[in-house]
Amino acid sequence: MLNRVSRNPSGAREESTGRALKPLTLVKRRLPTTSVVFDTYWRFAVERQEILFRRLRGESEPWTADPILATYKFTNAYRAADRVSQYLIRHVIYGGRYDATDSVFRILLFKLFNKIETWQLLEESHGDLTTRNFDIQSIDRTLMAALAGGASIYSAAYIMPSGPIEVRQPRKHRMHLELLRQLIRDNFANKLALATSMEEAYELLRTLPGIGPFLAYQFVIDLNYSGHLNFSEMEFVVPGPGARDGIRKCFTDLGDYSESDAIRWVAERQDREFATRGLRFRSLWGRPLQLIDCQNLFCEVDKYARVMHPDVTGLSGRTRIKQRFSAKLLPLQLWFPPKWGINTDHPTTGPSLL
Repeated sequence: MLNRVSRNPSGAREESTGRALKPLTLVKRRLPTTSVVFDTYWRFAVERQEILFRRLRGESEPWTADPILATYKFTNAYRAADRVSQYLIRHVIYGGRYDATDSVFRILLFKLFNKIETWQLLEESHGDLTTRNFDIQSIDRTLMAALAGGASIYSAAYIMPSGPIEVRQPRKHRMHLELLRQLIRDNFANKLALATSMEEAYELLRTLPGIGPFLAYQFVIDLNYSGHLNFSEMEFVVPGPGARDGIRKCFTDLGDYSESDAIRWVAERQDREFATRGLRFRSLWGRPLQLIDCQNLFCEVDKYARVMHPDVTGLSGRTRIKQRFSAKLLPLQLWFPPKWGINTDHPTTGPSLL
């Protein structure tokens, strides 16, 4: 599968290296009207990123004076810097030399459960996970034994649906294993290879049973971390439920902009918004916040605002933050897809706290 070349709407040819493409400026008659939470959005992004760098420098707790950030769990400003994404990138995608078929299979197998411990269990029990040694019955027995022992095999980060009734199995994980087997039979990786845009790849994922808009967008971002797809993360965005809540809180009126437009509007204005507030944002060694990162930040600010701005309501009406912060010292390093060209710009040895 060849690396992609992205084209912007003007037709200009731009190599998709992982760095942001030239902004696609949205000019519409009525601009969004911001709320007090919009200011919090930018301050949250700066402080959450500062926490990451303080921890990477080996500083001791507390890493922030912000009581909300010190108490509750929030993802990093950059999605790819989160613990699960880092594991996916370093161990699942780039832990060996895999062709496109095995790479797509490994990424989707990992993401369907989205839990490091489940992946490690499967590797310990079945060795290197590829299409050639994919045995549903054997993997099913491993997962059933884990469930019988009281283990949780799915991440709590988001709920994996059971799928339409025609494909459901007595156990949800069995349905997902069957889905993977069908994708292998249908040469799904080859179909992805023919996609000429991230949106086209997303729509292909949307055809899979049980994969809705939110999961399809998350999965296409994960697949794009590999060297077999090369779309710009500034190309396409789909707001998830949490992001839609955050957008509602940050804007009292979207004007002529859709929710996806609002995310792009924010991504394109990031330098201006930080500067206007006198904020210094530490990027990932020159890589600006991408559409997926701004989308995630809306989700995190939705949670943050439940405490900081309890009077500002979103779509869901949620008022509490469930997950509390607990530091984990793991032998993980900040390491990103090589095509982004930023791995040589920072130290890559020693443990980092994510």
